[in-house]
Amino acid sequence: FDSIATGKKDWTEMMKKFYGNFHPVVEDVQQNASRESGKRVLGTHPENNKEVSVRLGKFGPMVQVGTVDDEEKPKFASLPQELQIESVTIEQALSLFELPRTLGEFRGETLEANNGRYGPYIKFGKKFISITNSKSPTSITFDEAVLLIEEKIKADAPIHVYEGKDVQKGKGRFGPYIKWNNIFINVGKKYDWDNLSVSDIEELIEDKKQKEREKVIHNWEDEGIKIEKGRWGKFYLIKSKKKILLDKNLDVASIDLEQAKEIYKANTSKK
Repeated sequence: FDSIATGKKDWTEMMKKFYGNFHPVVEDVQQNASRESGKRVLGTHPENNKEVSVRLGKFGPMVQVGTVDDEEKPKFASLPQELQIESVTIEQALSLFELPRTLGEFRGETLEANNGRYGPYIKFGKKFISITNSKSPTSITFDEAVLLIEEKIKADAPIHVYEGKDVQKGKGRFGPYIKWNNIFINVGKKYDWDNLSVSDIEELIEDKKQKEREKVIHNWEDEGIKIEKGRWGKFYLIKSKKKILLDKNLDVASIDLEQAKEIYKANTSKK
C-alpha cells in the first residue's frame, strides 16, 4: 500500500494478482463448505412423531420440531441460557413450546412468562421484567414472578424530584445512569452511585442540560426545526423524527430559517 501511495506500484495490477488467487477460494467455500450447526437430535415428539433437535441458528441456540422434508414447516423456539445444546433433554426442549405461560393476575394485570431476544422475562402490563436468579420461564411460579416485579417497582421508584419531574436511577449497557425528563444521564465514577446526594443529582442534571444547550446551533421552535451539533464534527437538521445530515461544506452558523426549510424540503421530496 505504501508503494501504491507513492506511485511505485499500479493498484489495478496488484488487485488483479490478489483477486486471481482469492476468488477461486471463495467460490470453493461457497460450493463445498458446510456450516457447523452443532445439531443434536433429542428424539421424536410424543404427539406427532416429528424429529426434535437442538442446534445453532442465526440468532443463537434453538429447538426445532420437524425437518424441512416434512409437509408442515418446522417449529422453532429459542434455547434459554440456562439450557445447553449438549445437555438439554427432550422434555425441557418441548416445554419451551408452551410459552408464553400465563401465571395469574397481579394488580389488575395478567402476568406472562416468556423467552425474548434478550433472555427470559415476565410481562407485567407494558413492562418487561428480566427473569433472574437462574429461574426459567417454563418453571417460574406466580410468587417468584411477583417478587421480581416488586423489586423492579422499588428500583424504578423516584429518588428525587427536580423541577417538578421525577428522577430515577438504573444500570444499563453503558453503566449506571439517572433518568430525568426522559433524558438518560450517565453517572461517572467520581460519584458514589449507591449514595447519590441531592446535590449530586442536581449537578448531573444541570451539566446535562448545559451540554444539550451547547449542542443546539439554531432552534426555530415555532416551526419545530432545529440544527444540532453531532459527534465527530457533524451537524444535523432535525424536524419531528427526521434527522438530516448537513453537508460538511455548509456554514452552519449562517443558515437562516428559509434555508433550513429548503434543506428539509429537498431531503423529504426525494424518492
